[in-house]
Amino acid sequence: MTSRKHPQGVFAAIVTPLNADFSLDFDTIQPLFSFLFQRGCHGGLLFGTTGEGPSFAPDERMAFMHRAIQARQTIPDFQLLAGTGTPSLEETIALTRTAFDLGFNGVVVLPPYYYKKIEEEGLFLWFSQVIQKAVPSDGSFFAYHIPAISGITMSHDLLARLKDTFPNQFAGIKDSTGDVENSRLLGERFGDDLVVFTGNDKLMSEALSNHASGCITAMANICSTDLRTIWDAHQNRISKNDVQYRLNALRKVMDQYPPAPGFIKTMLANRFGFPRWNVRPPLLPLPEPVFRQALTEWDAIDHVGCE
Repeated sequence: MTSRKHPQGVFAAIVTPLNADFSLDFDTIQPLFSFLFQRGCHGGLLFGTTGEGPSFAPDERMAFMHRAIQARQTIPDFQLLAGTGTPSLEETIALTRTAFDLGFNGVVVLPPYYYKKIEEEGLFLWFSQVIQKAVPSDGSFFAYHIPAISGITMSHDLLARLKDTFPNQFAGIKDSTGDVENSRLLGERFGDDLVVFTGNDKLMSEALSNHASGCITAMANICSTDLRTIWDAHQNRISKNDVQYRLNALRKVMDQYPPAPGFIKTMLANRFGFPRWNVRPPLLPLPEPVFRQALTEWDAIDHVGCE
């Protein structure tokens, strides 16, 4: 069985605060962490897709990770995961090692996404090198499965092989396929032996019923109270279908106005008083008229749980 030392619960795929000139805004890290923790997040992932991870150089990520650990000192129970995957094996190893050296609770690692149609043996060797060279014996390593973006599918056989080879370090995956059938099959094959975080808010309840250990989602930045309600109810074997339906409707609104980082940052500024953080090119911020339309659709939904 998987040790419960591994992270689980409601995690935000945290946006990366950026100044108008696209530089990192270090000063707002601590207020953002406190906001998420107070609204029910068990933790957060830095430099995921919503955090625009691939848009930042390794030295930028390392500098931000240093400041993030400092910011967490006031909220030590807020767990931090770092997105450390790049197409470069050596950069990935260096970022992963830095995350654990700093005291992160785990890493979420994309496959090497430049080359497509990679043989499974190559993926196994790549992940193995990262784990062997950068993950301590008690570390938590999560593969990031998002084939629509990475272009790489990780089979259940590959996950099983990694788990068998690294039973302590290979904790599980962030499943961002958005596929309810994949969620079911993961639960059937691995049960509680693999920590699975769903990456889609609409699948929160379904994933938990299939042995998932929580979520890492974009909407957790602004709707963590709803996600935490579903999580807590599941621990008590209670369903919260009404809350899940509201999340589904709100997620549908967000998905109509990509990119998610721009939408989430604008919502955080408009509804919760954070700075109007920029996004880094090639992403563009939402034009004000477009956001106003999105906000009208958002407000038409009963979203008391997100306020």
